[in-house]
Amino acid sequence: MPEWEREEDPLNKWISTEERRLKDTADTGSDEENRKKRWHWKRWGPYLSERSWGTVREDYSADGNAWTHFPHDVSRSRVFRWGEDGIAGYSDNHQRLAFSLALWNGKDKMLKERLFGVGNHEGNHGEDVKELYYYLDSTPTHSYMKFLYKYPQSAFPYDQLLEENRKRGRDVAEYEILDTDAFDDDKYWDVFVEYAKDSDDPNATSIILFRNSWSWTSPRPKVIPKMKETVSIDERCSTATVQIDHRTETLEDPDLGRFYFHINESPAPTGPPMPKGYSNGHGNGIQTTEEVVVPELMFTENESNYKRLYGGNNVTPFVKDAFHDHIVPQHRPKEWQFADKEEVWNLNAHMPNGVPNGDADGHTRSESTDSSGSSGSGSGAETPKLSSAHRTQRTMPGFINPAKEGTKMGAHFVFSDVPANGGCAVVRVKLTKKTLSEDPAIQDEELFDENMDRRREEADEFYSRFESCGGLNADLSNIMRQALAGMLWSKQFYYLTHKEWQDGDNGQPKPPASRKWIRNHDWKHFYARDILSMPDKWEYPFFAAWDSAFHTIPLAMVDPDFAKKQLDLLTREWYMKPDGAIPAYEWNFGDVNPPVHAWATFRVFKIQRKMHGVEDLQFLESVFQKLLLNFTWWVNRKDTAGANIFEGGFLGLDNIGLFNRSEPLPTGGSLRQADGTGWMAFYSLNMLNIALELAKHNKTYEDIASKFFEHFLFISDALTFNRSEDGREESLWNEEDGFYYDASAITWGPNSSQQIPVRSLVGLIPLYATLTLEPSALKNFKGFNGRMNWFIKHRRDLVSRNISDIDVSGQSDRRLLALVDEHRLRKILTRMLNEEEFLSPYGIRSLSVEHKEKPYSMTVNNQEFSVNYWPGDSHSPMFGGNSNWRGPIWLATTFLLIESLQRFYQYYGDSFTIECPTGSGTMMNLAQIADEIQKRVIKIFARDDEGRRAYNGGNDRLDHDPHFRDHILFYEYFHADNAKGIGASHQTGWTGLVAWMIWQSGRNIPVPQTPKSAAAHYFDEHVPPTPGGSEYGDSLSMFSNYSAYAPSEPANLEPDEL
Repeated sequence: MPEWEREEDPLNKWISTEERRLKDTADTGSDEENRKKRWHWKRWGPYLSERSWGTVREDYSADGNAWTHFPHDVSRSRVFRWGEDGIAGYSDNHQRLAFSLALWNGKDKMLKERLFGVGNHEGNHGEDVKELYYYLDSTPTHSYMKFLYKYPQSAFPYDQLLEENRKRGRDVAEYEILDTDAFDDDKYWDVFVEYAKDSDDPNATSIILFRNSWSWTSPRPKVIPKMKETVSIDERCSTATVQIDHRTETLEDPDLGRFYFHINESPAPTGPPMPKGYSNGHGNGIQTTEEVVVPELMFTENESNYKRLYGGNNVTPFVKDAFHDHIVPQHRPKEWQFADKEEVWNLNAHMPNGVPNGDADGHTRSESTDSSGSSGSGSGAETPKLSSAHRTQRTMPGFINPAKEGTKMGAHFVFSDVPANGGCAVVRVKLTKKTLSEDPAIQDEELFDENMDRRREEADEFYSRFESCGGLNADLSNIMRQALAGMLWSKQFYYLTHKEWQDGDNGQPKPPASRKWIRNHDWKHFYARDILSMPDKWEYPFFAAWDSAFHTIPLAMVDPDFAKKQLDLLTREWYMKPDGAIPAYEWNFGDVNPPVHAWATFRVFKIQRKMHGVEDLQFLESVFQKLLLNFTWWVNRKDTAGANIFEGGFLGLDNIGLFNRSEPLPTGGSLRQADGTGWMAFYSLNMLNIALELAKHNKTYEDIASKFFEHFLFISDALTFNRSEDGREESLWNEEDGFYYDASAITWGPNSSQQIPVRSLVGLIPLYATLTLEPSALKNFKGFNGRMNWFIKHRRDLVSRNISDIDVSGQSDRRLLALVDEHRLRKILTRMLNEEEFLSPYGIRSLSVEHKEKPYSMTVNNQEFSVNYWPGDSHSPMFGGNSNWRGPIWLATTFLLIESLQRFYQYYGDSFTIECPTGSGTMMNLAQIADEIQKRVIKIFARDDEGRRAYNGGNDRLDHDPHFRDHILFYEYFHADNAKGIGASHQTGWTGLVAWMIWQSGRNIPVPQTPKSAAAHYFDEHVPPTPGGSEYGDSLSMFSNYSAYAPSEPANLEPDEL
């Protein structure tokens, strides 16, 4: 037991065990210092991707079509160059050794070794996973993790899913697994996977393999990793042991050393508990047998099957897809596929351990774990026993290595006769540096399960800190915890080095010459070998710059060090370009995402200060210095005319504009973007805010704060009063309609420009640029205050007509920096809060409903371009067609609007009220409106009085089935009118922001408090929902057992609420 677990420090008694682990494993500085840690709890975790096929990293084609070059059907036979994938995957932090789950139901044409989905060219709305799986739990150190996969007992409908999605148009919903009959009659298995780490061996952990790091150089290295069976199961020993030796000659993959993978024989499947008073002859009411299930250990090499793929010669006789051939008859080469089904099953009945019967019936939940136990439930008939009427005499070739060694191994368990309606089968395995004799828990099931139970209890203890805030019911606590679990499960080892990727490896055929110029050719410095937070490990198994920034907010709740690492990495010299550009995503590093990095950096700094009592100024200053380069890049590259109007490109909003904003305009001319300019004003204010925070400790930063103050003023002026070449003022603001119109104005030349009157999120983004300055800041920073006052006095042309009353004090003597004054704020909010425009029952739409009846169109060169209201999936192929910003609700952009309203409230207080919803007659202040929007977003996930969750889209099984209803999915975006989940189904990335919203809502349930100083920390931006904010209606009762303050009671708001 580690020393810190025995400590009795009275100051740390309130800290959970998991929080102590986080403290013990925190990044303390240099890599050398970190390597000397006694306990490195994060060395092992869920770092395996869920899809490596169809990625840019694995694309060596001449045309850059990653989806067709390396499709799903090839992935089981071809080795990956840059990273492995799997189901419920687990690996070390350099993915040298990886563990994952594989299953076979006796009917599929292949093992279920990886998650299946359609590629971008196969889906009517782009790529999409077609499986049911859930991230149920995880601690930040991954000392405990839980995952659920639902596997049909009938043949998995691979072909049906492909064919139906291919033939559907873009105006039709995607065809999903629940649209097939695969789960009819409850004929499926619930497969739970749990991982738990030993307290004295945090590396404790089915297919296990080495990432292939040896096939890429010539000559091949003489030393490669190897695993071999050293202990077999027999009458004297109930555990098999595989000795794993990771030895390499490469500096990039330092040796892991020796491990032992212990595989216990499994008890026979058990039946469900019997109803009270029912007896079936067993005293405990559980159907049992004395038989045990002995696993077959299979070994092969993690090498491509060139013979199957290309008709070539294999490097070794045992290849990557060997387990498929060994277990699945119909996967074998044609000469060993049998036409007679009876013959096939009888052959398998006499292979080691047999296979599940192809006519298995019933739904059985089984749990495959690392150092774990299992439970399950289901419905249907018992699984019939496999017939053994006769043998087939033919002798098949050996697909697996009889010497029991290789670089890939599997433990093959076969469970038959699993009782239905709650039957359970258990697999226990453990990865450790200890031998059987050194670790008694390996073979002692009680000790084995006690460790699992202890880690599960520690996870409960850790999350109780968030769940006990007073205002959360069980359902909201469950949503928050699964959102955070999804954030933690979505970590992935991301490996890509530009030189080797672009030039190819000298041990492999040279890539086509044309490939070099398809994408990312000018990012020669790029080098990534890190654990990164993925948007979705199947649909987006690569980082995306602005997604990553939003990920850090909920991550900072539970693991601020990991959150800070994500922000730091993208600004490091091996990611950021020398000119200051931050890579967007692997499909096009040079594309431009909104500049939200500074905002996220300061938010994470403040969250850690507020929640964890740590003020990491070194982190703040380090990232700030590198963001100075990025800000300069924006000014130099995205403001081509030097007029403080920023083009930017698509800016993450994919199809929101009339034209593809990442390509030259079909009209010619330029695109002046309101959102690009709004984002830069937002960027300026966040850099100003960080500079003032740093100026508390180093007065030099006062001058830098002044510089960003001036940037903000000029950008603000340009957004509204940009001057044309002939001196005329051309505004992106439309006073008649009270809106910043769409993305831009088109300019063909002097005296030739045009607004595009599309009301979209782009016109709301200028609201993001708002900041309040505390009077104590102005008092303490005389240099900054003096420069600001000089501008107020000498540049009235800038100050008086665009920014909001900077020389007028607001609530608590605060000053306001904002792109919109009170007049424009009221006009914009009147539209935003109109339920016939932007305000949905579930948040803020990305496009006004008005365009449903009044689409905007323009004909250019005989081609019509139009913007219509599409509340659900996109009808356009723009940017792959798998996302839609022409109506749906996105949590990331809504989150920023909520915070902006809260900052406006810091200045205006109760003096500013407006109808919410527009036309309702209900007046609210701005913080109450922020609270109302936040509650509407939470309604997407929360169960209503009828037991339904809006994002399930009215699906009875998902809403009411006890085996589904408490498992939560976090979609990429949501239908604008009914909140049905759309897009990537496991994007806990930025959709995980709902965890923060739920915690804030519960934490701010009003209770009597002593008022706090409004200037306790005078540069923080966020404030909580206002007491007296609107409550949910009768149809939703998340907070109904708590009363709100009376609206007249003063709000207890402070800038440093985070």
